[in-house]
Amino acid sequence: MKMKPLAQALHGPPQTIVSSCPIYLLPPSHSISLLQNRRISRIFCSSKTIEEKGSKPDYKPGILDHFFMNSFRNKLVKEVGWDSAKPGYDGLIELAKALMMNSRSNSRTKDAAVRILKSLFPPFLLELYKILIAPIDGGKVAAVMVARVTVLTCQWLMGTSNVNSVDLPDGTSCNSGVFVERCKYLEESKCVGICINTCKLPTQSFFKDCMGVPLVMEPNFSDYSCQFKFGVFPPLPENDAALKEPCLDICPIANKRREIQRNVDVMKCPKA
Repeated sequence: MKMKPLAQALHGPPQTIVSSCPIYLLPPSHSISLLQNRRISRIFCSSKTIEEKGSKPDYKPGILDHFFMNSFRNKLVKEVGWDSAKPGYDGLIELAKALMMNSRSNSRTKDAAVRILKSLFPPFLLELYKILIAPIDGGKVAAVMVARVTVLTCQWLMGTSNVNSVDLPDGTSCNSGVFVERCKYLEESKCVGICINTCKLPTQSFFKDCMGVPLVMEPNFSDYSCQFKFGVFPPLPENDAALKEPCLDICPIANKRREIQRNVDVMKCPKA
């Protein structure tokens, strides 16, 4: 039997939607302040339907995964200024949304996410890696190492992932790629803006600037997969296909704003 796209099954035929900042994600005081102090604008984004493709990969977190998640969440709480009442991964996603919504611009969101990533490492470790490891063999050794560490430490966040071979700028190939079969972070947030501004862009900047390892991340918004390519520089923003993606048809941010747009102005799409 032919399966209908998830968004169509839940919401009917795909349609153009209004996307905006989710006031409901912030504490009441933040919501009022945001409406009073920020200039509100109106923008319309085309929508995109996500299709279900096969069964969802099942990754069962272990003891270390719970440690990594709690550490990451604690850093998010410090950056956002409050904690979600939701337990586990649901609370982490709510904090990630708040991280983006609390920032006045996407560049500040990226800077905040980079600070969080840096805070997860011991002092001087990143600088030493950049100085001592990154230059070896034209950067290939460092790229291979971080690819393996990413799979070992980040599947709790992204879901089932595997190291794979990618083509490098010098014409050779190297096992410095990580393929995420179905990104849990994107699937749970259901938001292009969350993916781009709190994950893709800051992660690329973190590895390049803090560890000396260039990285391009290529999320697929049709099946939730994502390809990491360590050792490969990202394209210019104007040439990055991921930055041109429309809002998802099932985006809760857009859907929530549609419910209240009669009473307040529609704010700028958070991914723009």
